[in-house]
Amino acid sequence: MLDKRFNEFKNSITPAEFNHVEFLQKKAESLRATDPELSDRILIRVNNLKSQVKKQAQPKQHPPVQKTKATAKPHSKLTKLKRSPFLACVVLPTLIFAAYQLLWATERFESQAKVIVQQPDSASTMDSGMALLTGLTGSSSGSDPELVKAYIYSNDMVEYLDNNIALREHYSQSNIDFFSRIHDDDSKEALNQYYQEHVDVILDDASGVITVAAQGFDSQYAQLLTNTIVERAEWFINSIGHQLANAQLTFMQGEHKRIEERFSSAQKDLLVFQQKYNLLDPTAEGTAKQTITNTIESQIATKQTEIKTLKAIMSDSSPQVQGLKNELSALNAQLEVERDKLSQTGLDEVPVSELLSRFTDYKIKMDLALQAYTSSQISLEKSRIEAYRQLKYLITVEKATLSEDSKYPDVIYNISLFLLLLSLAFGIGKIIISTIKELK
Repeated sequence: MLDKRFNEFKNSITPAEFNHVEFLQKKAESLRATDPELSDRILIRVNNLKSQVKKQAQPKQHPPVQKTKATAKPHSKLTKLKRSPFLACVVLPTLIFAAYQLLWATERFESQAKVIVQQPDSASTMDSGMALLTGLTGSSSGSDPELVKAYIYSNDMVEYLDNNIALREHYSQSNIDFFSRIHDDDSKEALNQYYQEHVDVILDDASGVITVAAQGFDSQYAQLLTNTIVERAEWFINSIGHQLANAQLTFMQGEHKRIEERFSSAQKDLLVFQQKYNLLDPTAEGTAKQTITNTIESQIATKQTEIKTLKAIMSDSSPQVQGLKNELSALNAQLEVERDKLSQTGLDEVPVSELLSRFTDYKIKMDLALQAYTSSQISLEKSRIEAYRQLKYLITVEKATLSEDSKYPDVIYNISLFLLLLSLAFGIGKIIISTIKELK
């Protein structure tokens, strides 16, 4: 932690060295190469010391003349205040507030940065067929600027800024006037409220530009605060898309692996079945055997017709009739063999019909697994492209400015508004008192 390293550095030197500007500057320069974060933190301490020296060097303005008049004529002033409620209720508080604004209120500097949320146009990086297949259009979400604004004002952002650039320490410096600073014993909620009052996030709905304006009690810290807010907001907007895309991609990868295993198992079962019975396709082989059987039956019918024809002109004992009878017996025997092949096969004597049924079952399972695998592959590719599409960037339109003049407090505006509000309150009070008197 940066605060821990800074405290160790503080404890390693004497209090006089810790309050010595030149010594701290040399230490910061020597640490620039090895520990740039600690070097920047020491430079913040140097700027604070310079601001304190500058404040102490300015001559204090005292109103001795007013004190003299007040001591010389106290009764006359009290009498005037009693006689003129407007002076007591409006003019005097306004003068006190004006003195605070002009003489005591600590100056605040503002640094502005302009950024815009952009993301890759995924549809332009692939052909039209893949774009239609995945259903991607490349359009960005209009809620991204609102998410950035919400995160900048969040407690997580305040905690990050406090841990990395000492937000509370800067806003609670002793050289800041009592009413403008936050105090060491204030709660986290008070720090968050104070931070929100000193950081403005403005959204331009037309262009999508996000303007981040952060206030600090020196211009360098205001610039550092703005830059840190922009960098952390960029990390946040990227992490949202990555978390969503990675969760979806992880789920799809798990589903795809499960479907791939099922497809491999179906292929293996079919291959084992084919190797066991030495069959490539039982359907085709069954059809071939049935064709052979039909051919033999046709030949038997032909031989029977020839035998009947010869018997009409020859005796049964003639060589021609006996030859045909022998051929007919051979065909009948072969027919029985082929019919046995249709009803059973191999040494296991498994019927062809059962083989065909089992083969069909394995084939259907493999086809369904193949279809699921194809769909899963498409979904996985879509998820991968979606993960790329979810990448978003905060593109800097204008870098954080380093102001030379303080912007706050706006003395004329504050005094005028204070006077106007008091005058309105005084007028309303006068009307209420007058109404009460009339009703008595």
